[in-house]
Amino acid sequence: MAAPRPLPRLDPDNRFFWTSGEDGVLRLLRCAACDAFVHPPRPLCPHCLSEDVAPAAMPGTGVIYSYTVNHQKWHPGLDVPYVIARVAIDGAADVYLTTNIVGCDPQTVDIGDKVRVVFEQQDDVWFPLFEKVA
Repeated sequence: MAAPRPLPRLDPDNRFFWTSGEDGVLRLLRCAACDAFVHPPRPLCPHCLSEDVAPAAMPGTGVIYSYTVNHQKWHPGLDVPYVIARVAIDGAADVYLTTNIVGCDPQTVDIGDKVRVVFEQQDDVWFPLFEKVA
C-alpha cells in the first residue's frame, strides 16, 4: 500500500472544499454579490470584497489547461510516473485546480483533454483528482 498523501490543514474557510467529496460533488466558493468564484477559499471575495461567499456545487468536469508528467518519486504516496495538471473547471471562469490526472497512461494525457472529478479519501479529507472522459 502506498504512503498517504500529505493532508491539508482544515480550517473554517476551506473545510467544505476538502470534505465535499464525501457525497461525490465538487464545490467551490462563490460570491453572492458579484457571482465570482473564489479559489483558493477565503472569507472575502477578492473581486468585490464582499463577505457573502458560500460553497456552490459544480458539475465536476473540466479541461486540462496544462500538465507535466513527473518521473521523480518526490513522495512515497505517488507512484511514478504521475501527472500533475492544472484543470480549468467547467462553469467557473478563471478557476484552475492543481491536481493529479488518474486512471490512464500518463503518456496519453494532453492539453485540452476533457476530465471529470473523482475523489480519493484519506481520513476526513477527500482529494479532488481527475480522470479523462472517453
